Amino acid sequence: MCWAGRMVLGTFSILLGLVHAAAACEFGPFPYRGTGIVCRMTKPAALLLNQETAQVIQAAFRNAQFPNITGERSMRLLGRVAYGLSGIQVNDLSIERSEVELKEDNAIHISIRNVTALFKGTLTYGYAGAWFLQLFHSVDFEIESSIDLQLNINLMCQKDQVAPDASDCYLTFHKLTLHLQGDKQPGWLKQLFTDFISFTLKLVLKREVCKEINAVAQMLTNYILDLAANFVRYKDIAVDISLASDPVIKATYIESHHKGIVLYRNSSSRLSDSVFSPSLLTESRMLYFWLSEHSLSSLAAAAFLDGQLVLDLRGEKLQELFEMEDSEVQRKAVQMIFQGTSYNDSVAKVWSLSQPQISFQPEGTIVRSSVAVEVSILLAGEEPLVALYMEKEITATIQASYADKKLILQPVDSSVEIKVFKCTADPSGEDPSIQSFLQNMILVAGIPEVTSSIGSALTSLLNSKRLDLFDIINPEIITRKGYVIVQLDFGFPSHLLLNFLEKSL
Repeated sequence: MCWAGRMVLGTFSILLGLVHAAAACEFGPFPYRGTGIVCRMTKPAALLLNQETAQVIQAAFRNAQFPNITGERSMRLLGRVAYGLSGIQVNDLSIERSEVELKEDNAIHISIRNVTALFKGTLTYGYAGAWFLQLFHSVDFEIESSIDLQLNINLMCQKDQVAPDASDCYLTFHKLTLHLQGDKQPGWLKQLFTDFISFTLKLVLKREVCKEINAVAQMLTNYILDLAANFVRYKDIAVDISLASDPVIKATYIESHHKGIVLYRNSSSRLSDSVFSPSLLTESRMLYFWLSEHSLSSLAAAAFLDGQLVLDLRGEKLQELFEMEDSEVQRKAVQMIFQGTSYNDSVAKVWSLSQPQISFQPEGTIVRSSVAVEVSILLAGEEPLVALYMEKEITATIQASYADKKLILQPVDSSVEIKVFKCTADPSGEDPSIQSFLQNMILVAGIPEVTSSIGSALTSLLNSKRLDLFDIINPEIITRKGYVIVQLDFGFPSHLLLNFLEKSL
């Protein structure tokens, strides 16, 4: 998805994958109202990604299918001279430099300087009489070329998805030299055929190379969109990342707006009162993601309905939870609750009784939830014995960060209100030592353990989507009233683009 930056495979892929033009789409007079997710990529990111352009251009040249070129011309004394070039292929391709500009007319301008390429093939030629043509000689040829390539990639919108158009493509030839059979010395035969075929060859090269670049751009964009859609899908939960409004292309950044509607089975929740405004994002970092409170609250609701908000604690984890402090009160309470049973023979289950309520505030993400805790003792050959059952209302303020390729959720303020309490060691629920111990345990160890487990689970999910392959630099997660901003710099993993090109072309 545009979230979490997955978004990245070279100038052709990432720029096109993040930005969706709206030339053929209608969004209504107030499109920002339906915006749940926003991506902004600034000029430094575009310049970094442009370094990968050479790989895409090289792939386009190598993959282009050059047709045979034929022609003939009348010459004094010789009559009509006919020729044919076949088996044209590219060797020894290099690119001097590439530049990218963001145009406010909804286009990305890419200038490729001094593309040097060696074309090889076979030249067949002969002389035609008045009534017949007789070709009688073939020689291998090489064509040395030096080309500048200019691309204006226009972004179209089809069915609320991006459709790049790279057909605005120009090749400028600084050099086009024909060599026959490896002979580098000028001669009448070489000069003759160079004059004949130069113009036609330029047209063929431009047509085929530009056609292939357009095809590669389309293919990479589709690949990125598929990656993004998969990135925000887990089992029956998905996020609609189709366009919510026209993109914004400035000289310093590109910005795209997405619906961010959470889809769960046959239900969805539409956003109509988004607080997004372009002024909420700056240009000091390479990449920004703006996420609405509605989108993340809907994700939490879907996770609850899908039975994902359940946690089991056993063995060492259970021991850490109940032995957070070494005191007489703690030892007495644990002895009474577990009745001398080993932690390895017990299990604690924690789950949400209702969907969590999430709100973003400057101090962090505030989560309100009704939670149940059940501690069971596992007896050999018997039904598990429920030693403790509680229902409680929890309000926690959580701050999120991302470091060392891990999502870290840190509770900074919490409150707990126990609504239901059942304990075999305290049937009346009036033992103050147990009540005090459990209250303290939930605040000091229980909530941090649950948030840590959620953070670990989300990290595993993100890494399963290959986020850990990217070099994310100094990420910041900033919460404000009604939304959160993720801003970061990044390094591009070139091998992803190479692997894709090798498999696809």
